[in-house]
Amino acid sequence: MDQSNKKVLITGGAGFIGSHVVRLFVTKHPDYAIYNLDALTYAGNLENIKDLESFGNYNFIKADINEADSIKKLFLEHEFDAVIHLAAESHVDRSITNPNDFIETNVLGTANLLNAFREVHKDAYEGKLFYHVSTDEVYGSLGKTGLFTETTSYDPQSPYASSKAASDHIVRAYGNTYGLPFVISNCSNNYGANQFPEKLIPLFINNIKQSKPLPVYGDGNYTRDWLYVEDHAIAIDQIFHQGTVGETYNIGGFNEWTNLNLIKLLCQLMDEKLDRPKGNSEKLITYVKDRAGHDRRYAIDANKINKELGWKPSVTFEEGLEKTLDWYLANDEWLKNVTTGAYQDYYDKMYS
Repeated sequence: MDQSNKKVLITGGAGFIGSHVVRLFVTKHPDYAIYNLDALTYAGNLENIKDLESFGNYNFIKADINEADSIKKLFLEHEFDAVIHLAAESHVDRSITNPNDFIETNVLGTANLLNAFREVHKDAYEGKLFYHVSTDEVYGSLGKTGLFTETTSYDPQSPYASSKAASDHIVRAYGNTYGLPFVISNCSNNYGANQFPEKLIPLFINNIKQSKPLPVYGDGNYTRDWLYVEDHAIAIDQIFHQGTVGETYNIGGFNEWTNLNLIKLLCQLMDEKLDRPKGNSEKLITYVKDRAGHDRRYAIDANKINKELGWKPSVTFEEGLEKTLDWYLANDEWLKNVTTGAYQDYYDKMYS
């Protein structure tokens, strides 16, 4: 899709994945006017994008997609040509304790954006696009074999996954009913710089640094496909420009790890980087009560995006993990700033 000299709204751009997408679009496409909309909740952090403040094509808007009237006014004021929608509640554990927050943001918030997009363009969509970023968790759980493809039936198992599945269906419904041009991508677990430390990799990096327990759910043999966040941002850029309207693209790393094996690798690498005795950090592993409705295995088949758009991961897992560890170790202040007292209370509640 040609977006030259057009206005692109990126929601959730102060969050983990969103900040990398915003940075890529601002720096790679200087002729775009990029608008970063974020409510700056616990996971939204302006520190993630402070390097972009001096760019002339970058604009930040503090707003909440749950506030329909405010979103409508923003669309009428700026007449965005395209939306890349990443804003979402995304942590499974939080969805178990507060499911309504996920339903409101992920379902109703998405509907608010779609309604505003429709109203400002009045069903005249030439050169317009609504890009909805979703997750592999909408597909449910795999057995020991097989991969999620774009045609895998939805079978969400958590309130988070269900809310994202609902938002996917709503986007497709607006495409089918109103002719609204859309694309959807479903990605596997991301890792990299700027990730809020309730997610596995930054949580365990932080805990290892502080010699705190490493909480492992159940037997630890839950399998996930891991994708370096900068590769995800590149995939989003390619889908945005080259993807076929109305299509879905799965984005994965072809990189499956059980949680336990990944944690042991983290322990090994962190011991080396912190100059600690071999096996020191592994002693911190602590098995905790399993998560309710815990999906056993996720794995993405990313052959469609590879064959149609030429995308594939640019770094190996070892390379990406090395970059990630080095970033967190070099950005101790960032970690300290986001691990507030409120977050510590949440951590104690979920993992003690």
